[in-house]
Amino acid sequence: MRIFENTRFDFLSSFRKSYIISGILLLVSIISLIYPGLEAGIDFKGGTEFIISTDVPVPTSEVASVLGTATGEVFQAKEFGDDQTMLVRTAAEGDPDALEATVLSTIGEAFAGSNPELAGKSLVTPSIASDLKEKAIILVFGALFVILLYIFVRFDWRYALGAVLCLAHDVVIVLGLFALLHNITPFSLQIDQAIIAALLTIVGYSINDTVVVFDRIREYALLFKTEPYQQVANRAINTTLSRTILTSGTTLIAVLILFLIGGEVLKGFSLALLVGIGVGTYSSIFVASPIVVALRDKYAPARRMVTASA
Repeated sequence: MRIFENTRFDFLSSFRKSYIISGILLLVSIISLIYPGLEAGIDFKGGTEFIISTDVPVPTSEVASVLGTATGEVFQAKEFGDDQTMLVRTAAEGDPDALEATVLSTIGEAFAGSNPELAGKSLVTPSIASDLKEKAIILVFGALFVILLYIFVRFDWRYALGAVLCLAHDVVIVLGLFALLHNITPFSLQIDQAIIAALLTIVGYSINDTVVVFDRIREYALLFKTEPYQQVANRAINTTLSRTILTSGTTLIAVLILFLIGGEVLKGFSLALLVGIGVGTYSSIFVASPIVVALRDKYAPARRMVTASA
């Protein structure tokens, strides 16, 4: 099935506009990562989390204050899905069962008619959290390095640089959105193992789309040797446009359904995929390809012969 036949869109003539758009998104993302910054989940911060449901709405700001006064520890509390469910977290150590009993009894006594009940609990020690954080960083940067190596071997250094910059662009924008919105959304946008899995999924999805475009550019560069490289790249992007739109569109529909009806636990994961796949589709055309064309025009072709075979 093809929805675009014989298109002639000039994607690369306005590459400066795409650079400006990407630059603005990256600037906002980087500022958001600095302030207010990301909210680390219990997986990477350590501590205890409780999901507590109540019969009546309870102000979460007062819950954190009441629990802190009763225990002498620092607590955080925020709505979790609706105004009768809250996420309470603390770095306090000790018996988790005793802490659970204290939290429930304190809320019940401080807020008449709340009748708090435990809906979920998670416990991660600081040493485990530190280990998980290290492994997550290694996974993300390791994936980028392996992709850089793969594209370098399959194509050349210009394609490799374009691909990795494209992937970094996608990941930074997704993380920036999480940093910007984590105090606003009614669901959790904490960075945990599920979000790291979403980021790796985005990296894999984006590089797959980018490699398809790169492969067609390389093939057409050998077929149309007399044409300007930018024109060849435009022709290649147009011939892969149908595949890109259909693949991304059907995936986004599935992820949107997951976001809408998948439950609170999957909200952050599915939002990361929604944004990441959308941005990844954009960047494969408007970020990675212009970088390759610019590098190809500026630097002489690589000395080693590049064949059209994969």
